[in-house]
Amino acid sequence: MPVDLEHLRHNFSASSCSDVHLQLKRNLVELGFTVSSVRKSPQELKGKDYPVIAQFQKSGDFALLLQDNREERKILVQRSSGERASWIAVDELKGQLQPDLFIAKIKKETAEESSSRFSLSWFIEAALRYKSILRDCILASLFVQIFGLLAPLFFMIVIDKVLSNNSLSTLDVLVFALVVVSAFEILLGGLRSYLMSHTANRIDLKLGITLFRHLISLPMSYFESRQVGDTIARMRELETVRQFITGSGIMLFLDLFFLVIFLVVMYLFSPFLATIVVAALPFLFCASFFITPFLRNSLEDRYGSNAANQSFLVETISGMETIKSSAAEPKIRAKWEEKLAAHVQNGFHSGNLSNLIQQSTTIVSKILSVLLLWLGAKEVLHGNLTIGQLIAFNMLSSRAVAPILRLSQVWKEFQQAKVSVARIGDIFNCPPEPGFDPARVSLPPLRGKVEFDRVSFRYRPDSPLVLEEVNFSVNSGEVTGIVGSTGSGKTTLAKLLLRLYVPERGKVLVDGINLAMADTSWLRRQIGVVVQDGVLFNSSIRDNIALNSPELDIEDVMKVAELAGAHEFILQLPDGYDTLVGERGLQLSTGQRQRLAIARALATDPKMLVLDEATSALDYESERIIQNNMQEICKGRTVFIVAHRLSTVRQADRIITLEKGRIVENDSPQALLAAGGRYATLHAIQEGTHG
Repeated sequence: MPVDLEHLRHNFSASSCSDVHLQLKRNLVELGFTVSSVRKSPQELKGKDYPVIAQFQKSGDFALLLQDNREERKILVQRSSGERASWIAVDELKGQLQPDLFIAKIKKETAEESSSRFSLSWFIEAALRYKSILRDCILASLFVQIFGLLAPLFFMIVIDKVLSNNSLSTLDVLVFALVVVSAFEILLGGLRSYLMSHTANRIDLKLGITLFRHLISLPMSYFESRQVGDTIARMRELETVRQFITGSGIMLFLDLFFLVIFLVVMYLFSPFLATIVVAALPFLFCASFFITPFLRNSLEDRYGSNAANQSFLVETISGMETIKSSAAEPKIRAKWEEKLAAHVQNGFHSGNLSNLIQQSTTIVSKILSVLLLWLGAKEVLHGNLTIGQLIAFNMLSSRAVAPILRLSQVWKEFQQAKVSVARIGDIFNCPPEPGFDPARVSLPPLRGKVEFDRVSFRYRPDSPLVLEEVNFSVNSGEVTGIVGSTGSGKTTLAKLLLRLYVPERGKVLVDGINLAMADTSWLRRQIGVVVQDGVLFNSSIRDNIALNSPELDIEDVMKVAELAGAHEFILQLPDGYDTLVGERGLQLSTGQRQRLAIARALATDPKMLVLDEATSALDYESERIIQNNMQEICKGRTVFIVAHRLSTVRQADRIITLEKGRIVENDSPQALLAAGGRYATLHAIQEGTHG
């Protein structure tokens, strides 16, 4: 598999796993391999096992081993520290390698798998990966059900044989056997619960990782069109579906299987009473079947109101400073109470429907119990049934009816699972951004030549154009300022360059490569960016600066902090570079957060730099520090500076002026000032000389 080394470093260097072998297996699996480890020496391997990955004991080097088809006693060894592979006799490797060898094969993915839409079968496939454990759970459940079948038979024998014949010795034997059977039933039940819980946790981990990985690969348009709380609520539905698949679904299947066995045994006792039980089963099922459509609609309303509440809560807590500053607590409180009341009402409605299903099945169950007792007693009086058989029959009937009663509950859970699957499908059915593809040719490092070829863009099909026929090119190493009135499309242009958006028409080219087809990771890890509302994460200053390069030395972190004018204030903090910045960086001022964002953009030594209002929150002294360092910051880089404050773009090689989504000027600052156009007007306004 052709894999770019930079891709491996970018995706796997941030792992905190200390087990090198485990990390190696994880990385290979993520790249699309199936990996198995064997404890064999190279002499024991067969030709079909090669190539294998091994590790030398002394040096710790990993190596790739390939067998010579012409001569089995020689192996081609490519060490990770060596430049070329070499042929080594198998006997020479004896005792040099670690006992664990890794066999990796490229996983074949069918067209159906790659193109299939998300559905309930996705969860079933995830559960079937642990089919050996699930098989053990089914076997344990099988014996639990068999032991449950033996208990009524014991009672029948005790009443009909032991009590009538006054046989105490037989009673002791039967009681002892019943105790042993009960002990095994409890033991197997506990073992089954442990295995199910263990498997459920592993499935939860796998599904949670897969869902989050897909979520963060989605384009920005997905997150901009949905509320944060709604997305969080959708992710929480994962556990609802998993519980149904690994819990209720499997158990109900086993119960329904044994229902047939129980009915057969009951028929052997009394065909007449067994017929009554069979006749009652459709009534038990239909009671829940006809109410369920109303329940499904109610559940959708409940989940929708829950997502709306979650979104409102996240939004309220995030904007608490604004709420308190505006004394808007009464209005926010009233809106929350209104939303909460609607959610509670939906929950009450769905709860009433669930209760109606439960009570309907309970009524049928109670009527069945009375009929069995009444008609069974008559059968005993007529001599068609013994007392022991009647008691055993009633015990078996309760076990036979229990799965049907549970079916109504499982049917409700199935409706909940279907609603949850539909909500999670909103995430999974959204196509991700173009990511790493080993089959694609590895792209070279950026040089920084940018071209916008007749680019037009709008946020939604029914919204007006934000950018229209934007056409310009920038050479590698140029510093370009982008200015214009508010809403002219400056930030949108910067996001198109980062491939956060895709043009409706036209192309954005970097070094001649169309960004609509490029690997976004390849592009963004070579571009440093400071956005208008950049966020600092709740970790140390050092971690925030080295966000995309965790292996960065502290000396390099300090160097970029000095360039961004942040080093001085960082040293004044209690813990220096180890100071925690708080959630969203709220422990720091706006200007301090902005300087750290600039340092973070410079940390990876990018070939291109996009500064979107990077100094808008800085005081004039801090801005002057960055302006003095701007020549060093821009050295050897293609830089785009989006700014309202024109002093920021004073040193730019060229200025692009946008108005209403169109380019109205594109030239050097001096030429634009001499031309007396829109840029000159904006410059005069800021200098206080206009009009």
